[in-house]
Amino acid sequence: MTTAMREGESQMRVVRSESASRPTLADLWSAAAAVPDPEIPVLSVTDLGILRGIEWDPVDPDMVAVTVTPTYSGCPATEAINAALRDALATAGAPRVRVETRLSPPWTTDWITTEGRRKLADFGIAPPGARSAAPAVVDVSRLRRRDRASADRIACPRCGSAHTELVSQFGSTACKAHYRCLDCLEPFDYFKPH
Repeated sequence: MTTAMREGESQMRVVRSESASRPTLADLWSAAAAVPDPEIPVLSVTDLGILRGIEWDPVDPDMVAVTVTPTYSGCPATEAINAALRDALATAGAPRVRVETRLSPPWTTDWITTEGRRKLADFGIAPPGARSAAPAVVDVSRLRRRDRASADRIACPRCGSAHTELVSQFGSTACKAHYRCLDCLEPFDYFKPH
């Protein structure tokens, strides 16, 4: 296989010999699964659950359509992820790649795989807990300030202690909060559920 760029075209195009067959969907999924998240490189796009689908276009047999749901609509890593997916699939033998963004249903931390949650913890980031199902209407007359001591405890990914405290609602990226373990004294990020 040889790789060539057509003049004025931003996508990479792979020129195949007549005897070469197109890659299988399993080959393409394997190639895409190797694409890391730029913000948390220990996670792949499949670990995060943002890669929603890969299929050969029924109208254009040389086009692979990839569907991605970003973690949130303003995620700064979206373009980098899309470019990395195009490159990985072109390297795997896809002649042309079209990345489509699907915002509905919106991404949720529930889509992070079990393996992804393990990788987060091993990397020192507390994986997200279950999302709380918030009611559509909130009666503000019943709201009270929560005591920090009674707040939900996030287990430290280093020592496992639940004796932790929130330092800041915003960690190294917008999707994480910053915590400190009061037992081992190590700071850590918590991937916020949403």
